[in-house]
Amino acid sequence: MTTTLIACQSCGMPMPESALYGTESNGELTSEFCKYCYENGAFTQPDLTVEGMVELCTSILVEEGKEEQSARAMLQAYLPSLKRWSTGIAADAAEGPDRIVEHSGLRLAGLSARTTNRREASPDGAIPQLWSRFWSGPGGQLAAASAEPGVVYGLYYDYEDGADGEYSVLAGVSANAGGGGESPLSSKELDNVVVPAGKYAVFVTRRGPSVQVVVEAWQRIWRWAASSTGYERTFAGDFERYDERCHNPDDAVVEIFIAIKA
Repeated sequence: MTTTLIACQSCGMPMPESALYGTESNGELTSEFCKYCYENGAFTQPDLTVEGMVELCTSILVEEGKEEQSARAMLQAYLPSLKRWSTGIAADAAEGPDRIVEHSGLRLAGLSARTTNRREASPDGAIPQLWSRFWSGPGGQLAAASAEPGVVYGLYYDYEDGADGEYSVLAGVSANAGGGGESPLSSKELDNVVVPAGKYAVFVTRRGPSVQVVVEAWQRIWRWAASSTGYERTFAGDFERYDERCHNPDDAVVEIFIAIKA
């Protein structure tokens, strides 16, 4: 049985013990916010914006040994999904998906890791390490042998509790066809995951550095999911698609597919 670690819904700090909990005006403990963010029923820094919290937490993570740019990118992606910052977000057509599609599904082969959003906001985030292993290892060969040559996927799947619990991430390529014989796609060292057919909301990033624009797009996705959109995420499997528009990582356009109920 997996225990979901409680995290502060203001700064994202893990709270493994009640000594870290904040307090309500009557002195009772609350597991929603940590004692550094919330005391006596009020936020300790009521005028702090989510951007300010990103900078504050970035400096803390840098002191703990995390690389600054990576820390800031993770926090920019994660913090807007927390209760303090997502409550009251209004639906905005500009924040919605670029299109809704019926996807036929696909099978991906690659390397995977297990993580949580809270871990990704810490110095030992698994996702940057996963992509590093992919590109320093089989990534180039896999991309060439893929059913979609040159196209790479980042898949989020096997969610334990939606965006709040553990989930798996796979860096890989399409193995829908081929992959037999001596193909690197047939390697027993690779994980194979089926992405189910179904309805997906597609978000297209602006053109720019891939790390930056993907983070921005996920912020947009979380705002959209937190608002009253008429669509509901299924968490059956969400994926980023890196095609020929991403060959220059400093000038990229990425598509992100979010599984939604039909």
